[in-house]
Order: sequence, then C-alpha cells, then structure tokens
Amino acid sequence: MDIIRRGAKLVDRLVIGVTTNPSKSPMFTLDERLAMVEREVAGVSGDIRVVAFDALLMTFAERQGASVIVRGLRAVADFEYEYQMAGMNQQLNDRIETVFLMADVSLQPIASRLVKEIAMYGGSIARFVSPAVCEEVIARVEKLGRKGD
Repeated sequence: MDIIRRGAKLVDRLVIGVTTNPSKSPMFTLDERLAMVEREVAGVSGDIRVVAFDALLMTFAERQGASVIVRGLRAVADFEYEYQMAGMNQQLNDRIETVFLMADVSLQPIASRLVKEIAMYGGSIARFVSPAVCEEVIARVEKLGRKGD
C-alpha cells in the first residue's frame, strides 16, 4: 500500500496488475487476491485500476497503455533481482520505463513469505498487514491448519 499510495501521486492512472508467480505458492487464489487489492485501494485517491493478468509484464503494460512500470524495493537483494528484471523488460519493450520506489524504512523487512510463516505458527501479523487482510489470513490458516499444533 505504501508503494501504491506514492505511485498514484506520480502518474495520471495507476494500473495494479495482479498475477500468480509460478515460483511462489500463494495462500489465496488470483480472484481472492484481486478482491483484496480492490478493497484495499478503494480509499486511495487517484485513478487506480486493479487488473488480473497472465502474460509477460511488458505485454500487459503495453495492453494497458502504460509508459512506466512502478516497482517497490525493500532491500539490496530486491534491487539485484529487480535490476535484472528491468534490463530484460527493456530488451522486450524499450518504450516502457521502470521506476523504482524504496519502501518506507519501517516496511523494508516485511516479506509475504515471512508473514505467512508467522501466521502459520500462530504469531500475530497485525502490524504487517491491514486489519481486513489480517482477518482473511487468520481464517485461511485456521482452514489449512496451523503448524506446530
């Protein structure tokens, strides 16, 4: 949300693309994540759209009429991956620029993988996610079964 709020101030229209990374194991379906993002951005000012996609990022961006991709960075490890991705994306479409925004310093250590792990072991995730997302994660963990029980 930090990157979304700040990114929305930089562009006339912010399109948030929601997809499934094949190398990750999401806790929620694409439709569930899409609904979560739509709910979370409802109060953010600006022209913001939330769109699901299943294509190369540059193909999606071009279909949306984008001239800029806004990416959030938390740490040096993020930068190395994102720098490589930006280079590949530029090779695919050099008409679309990638802009990086550093996450707020208080948010830099937060990673979805760690938040899921904390939740799966019964720890509190309330300081890492919004209240609504917290409730949904807790409900999903209860459905899946906590680890260590």
